[in-house]
Amino acid sequence: MLTQFKNGLLHGADYNPEQWLHDPQVLQLDIELMKKAGCNVMSVGIFSWAVLEPEEGKYKWEWLDRILDSLHENGISVFLATPSGARPVWMAQKYPEVLRVSSDRHRNLYGARHNHCYTSPIYREKIKQMNERLAVRYANHPAVKLWHISNEFGGECHCDLCQEAFRGWLKKKYGTLDKLNAEWWTTFWSHTYSDWSQIESPAPHGENATHGMNLDWRRFVSDQTLDFMKHEIAVVKSVNPDLPATTNFMYYYNGLNYFKFKDAIDIVSWDNYPTWHKKSDFEIAVDTAMNHDLMRSIKRQPFLLMESSPSMTNWQSVSKLKKPGMHILSSLQAVAHGSNSVQYFQWRKSRGSSEKFHGAVVSHDGSPDTRVFKEVAELGNILKKLSPVAATESRAEVAIVYDWENKWAIEDSQGPRNKGMGYIEEVQSHYRALLKQGITVDFVDMECDIDSYKVVIAPMLYMLRCGFERKLRAFVELGGTLVLTYWSGIVNENDLVFQGEAPHHLSDVAGVVSEEIDGLYDHEQNAGGVVQHITGLEQTSLAGTYSCSKLCDLVHLKGAEALMVYQDDFYAGRPALTRHTYGEGVSYYVSSHFEDGFYDDFYRDIAAAASLYKPVAAALPEGVYTTVRSNDEKEYLFVHNFSGDEVVMPALGSAWQSVTSDDALHAAWRLKAYGVLVAERSVG
Repeated sequence: MLTQFKNGLLHGADYNPEQWLHDPQVLQLDIELMKKAGCNVMSVGIFSWAVLEPEEGKYKWEWLDRILDSLHENGISVFLATPSGARPVWMAQKYPEVLRVSSDRHRNLYGARHNHCYTSPIYREKIKQMNERLAVRYANHPAVKLWHISNEFGGECHCDLCQEAFRGWLKKKYGTLDKLNAEWWTTFWSHTYSDWSQIESPAPHGENATHGMNLDWRRFVSDQTLDFMKHEIAVVKSVNPDLPATTNFMYYYNGLNYFKFKDAIDIVSWDNYPTWHKKSDFEIAVDTAMNHDLMRSIKRQPFLLMESSPSMTNWQSVSKLKKPGMHILSSLQAVAHGSNSVQYFQWRKSRGSSEKFHGAVVSHDGSPDTRVFKEVAELGNILKKLSPVAATESRAEVAIVYDWENKWAIEDSQGPRNKGMGYIEEVQSHYRALLKQGITVDFVDMECDIDSYKVVIAPMLYMLRCGFERKLRAFVELGGTLVLTYWSGIVNENDLVFQGEAPHHLSDVAGVVSEEIDGLYDHEQNAGGVVQHITGLEQTSLAGTYSCSKLCDLVHLKGAEALMVYQDDFYAGRPALTRHTYGEGVSYYVSSHFEDGFYDDFYRDIAAAASLYKPVAAALPEGVYTTVRSNDEKEYLFVHNFSGDEVVMPALGSAWQSVTSDDALHAAWRLKAYGVLVAERSVG
């Protein structure tokens, strides 16, 4: 089904021709500029509902016919969107129930995007009617290669329809009120429910501190959004089941569990808008790389970069321009981490409304002689050279657990810190250290299989669900390397604290028992000092002392050996890092959040002990990292320079041949500021 996305890299943008139907010359010029920029795909129709159906039941297709035909005649493919992201005014006026009700129980006025109820039968029927007509007319159009389902799903509705749907969701999960009351621990504060009708969604002026309820509401919202998306997909696929579908995800979006969507869509896509140049570009690059790898991991296959800005945004606190070179570097970073496309919002800047100053390939002057257009065109040529990369994948020996539901629970736990629990920061600390070594990482949640990996890292595994502790136990027993951290194995899937030792059902695997955890103020630090090295290594990196902050787990040994101990406070001398052999494998327990240098040194030792694959053995300059995509014939190495300066690179070896430059890689060479090099070598 997805072979068309392995035949070459895609390059394109969100295209909104409905804004220019009054000016055919603009539409004609657009086609010429698309070809000049090396674009081969456009996303069309995302916010077109009011033009496609200006009055209820009265449709206008001729303009879209012309656009799709013209794009196809000029060798440009189309991702055709369903327009459910923004409904027309007539619908909200005639059917007010389609508008959302906020958590304070007030119905929204018409406006904005995604201001609609996913539960509403009327809204579902209206999008069904629209999608049926789109599918009948265009599902077999030669230009159309993908269904772009809605746009950036998100938000929640608290209307009466959603309240009733939530109660039905809870009945299906718990069966009885007695079970629900027990799992939500409603005897606290005398909040026991005696009738299903008494249950409402969390509200700022009502119930919002029953953690089991808060979790279940988030799960319900995620499931209800997914159900609406499935409703859309079923309609458009009824005409041509072989035409794949995607929906565009967002950066660290907290409102939906994206892993839940993996079986409903054929390919993952997402929208990437980093704040380049706000702080260290390498730090921003790490954050962005982690998002790329997270999106790739959802289906463990290449994804599509559906939106990015070729220059700037207009909605961030400061709309900073990308410096020369950054657009190509950041775009190829996406490709390096698994994207088979580079696409933009937007193709042409609109003249009015919310995003008239958002970056675009074509600015208000309509000229191809701008700095941005020239850099986009240069990238188009590079992507053509890299066409074979589309048939490769990212192969990981390491998995990091990133679990949306666990994150929700941590952030709602009310202790040991009520600000700055730092789940993403902790995950990223482990990820950064591996990225700097060029080690490919997958992300998994607790419903994923982990058997194929050599190393599994589970930061802040506060919640245990879906029997994940059994998966971890089996993984280590069979020879895997497991890294656990502080604040792990504390609660079940409904945020009920486990009775007995923590980490729950893993204390024997970790070889430690967590007794209590100390929350540090922002101005406080402790330190861990090395007392013993990882055994079996001729050379070790872990040495000296490393500062730690935020949280300090106080553990005692239950078979493990202490590799580091705390240096300060009343728990000085207690284990800060432990190692334990269990079955054929080994587990490590990291008791605090450490400075970056600790993770760098620790994972150099872990990589050596587990014989993890690194494409480049030589040490790289600060701010430079490598990424690999491969198949059974070729391996492609991407070298990214996010340091902001020209750097002298070590020899990569004679086997690597440059694809994007004339550099000789068997000796020292130079990589320009914001430069990126792609090299290839044969496998085997």
